[in-house]
Amino acid sequence: MSEIEANDVRLYYEVYGSGEPLVLVHGSWGDARSWRFVVPGLAESFRVLVYDRRGHSRSERPQTQGSVVEDGDDLAALLRVLDIAPAHVVTNSYGGDIALRLAARHPEVFRSLSCHEPPLFSLLEDDPASQVILGQGAASLESVGRRIAEGDAVGAAQQFADEVAFGPGAWDNQLPPELRAIFVQNAPTFLDELQDPHALSIDPDLLAQLALPVRLTQGSESPPAFPAVIERLMGLIPHATRETIPGAAHIPHLTAPRRYVEATTRALRRTTV
Repeated sequence: MSEIEANDVRLYYEVYGSGEPLVLVHGSWGDARSWRFVVPGLAESFRVLVYDRRGHSRSERPQTQGSVVEDGDDLAALLRVLDIAPAHVVTNSYGGDIALRLAARHPEVFRSLSCHEPPLFSLLEDDPASQVILGQGAASLESVGRRIAEGDAVGAAQQFADEVAFGPGAWDNQLPPELRAIFVQNAPTFLDELQDPHALSIDPDLLAQLALPVRLTQGSESPPAFPAVIERLMGLIPHATRETIPGAAHIPHLTAPRRYVEATTRALRRTTV
C-alpha cells in the first residue's frame, strides 16, 4: 500500500504478484477495493497494479474541474513513474472511456486493452432503437447529479446503481455494505465527471486509429445500453475482439469473479504485441 505523485496528483496504489504488468482501472464511484475478489487470481499470472483514480477514496481530490483526458494522463504517468509501461490495461465501465482515449494518444504505454462495458453512450445517438434507453438514462443521470449537489449522496448512489448501471434492487442485493460506503464517499467526484462534457463521448476517428489489441467484454445479464455500445465499438475499432461473460452484468469482477479471472487470464495469455 503506497502513494505516489503522478501527473501532479497524489495517487494511492497497490501492487501484487509478478510477471507481465497488468493495471486494473476502476469505474465511477468505486476505488481499487472493487477489484479485491479478482486480484489474487490475476496475481498468479501477472504483476497486478490497482489504484484509486484521482478524486476517489485514498487518492487526492483536487478542487479544480477534472476531465476524462486528465484521468488518462494520470494513468499514463502512473505507469511511467512505476516503470511498468507498457502494461496490459483492464478496465470496468468509465475506466474504459478513460483508457480508450488514452490508447489513441499514447499507445506506447499499452501491451493490450480490455474494456468491460464502457458507457460511451454518444455512439448511440444516431441509433433510433436506442433513443428510449438513452432518454431514460439521461433523465436518471440528471436526477443523480441534482441529488449529489443537494447533499443526498446516499440517495444518488442508490439511484445510480438501480437505474443506470446495475439494475433494480442492485444497491440492496448486489453491492456489499463496504462498497456502498465507498460509493457515497466518492459521490462528489461523480458529480465532477457529470460536469465534464466529454466524459461519455469519444471521436470515432480516434477509435479507427487504434492499432493495439483491444478486447471488449459484456455481461450476459447487463442492461441493454451497454451491449449496444459494445456492438458499435466493434464496428469502429480495427481487429477488436468481443466476449460475453455468462451470468455476469456490469460489475463481473464483483458478481462473477472466478469467471472473470478465467476469461481475463485466458485472453491476456493469447495476446502478443
